[in-house]
Amino acid sequence: MDQRISVITLGVDDLERARSFYESLGWHSRCPAGSDVVFFQAGPMVFALWGRVSNAKDSGVELGNGYGGVTLAYNVSAPSQVDELIEQAREGGAAITREPGETFWGGYSGVFLDPDGYPWEIAHNPGWELGPDGAVTLN
Repeated sequence: MDQRISVITLGVDDLERARSFYESLGWHSRCPAGSDVVFFQAGPMVFALWGRVSNAKDSGVELGNGYGGVTLAYNVSAPSQVDELIEQAREGGAAITREPGETFWGGYSGVFLDPDGYPWEIAHNPGWELGPDGAVTLN
């Protein structure tokens, strides 16, 4: 198996609400309104939204409550972009769980929760290389 991820699918309670939230962040989908699943091209991978019950059933897992131990991250090239994107998420209805600021690892980041409670860290890591396409390279 190659060391890569092709698709991340989030199980959501209200597909249209979740789609609207991500679109408020500037994301675009080619899926028509009313689709059972919504796909977004996210650089070299796909980010998908699907009903929580359908996603759990398809994955062969029982639906649980609370934080699942996963945090998604979006890296940017400057601390000011962290501030801008956290504010954009706030305006789109996200709960901000950690306001932007200096981190213990020498970077700058903040965290918001999407409408289904998935945490997103918006981060500037000066120790990583960020390509023009947004790809992160570990140094």
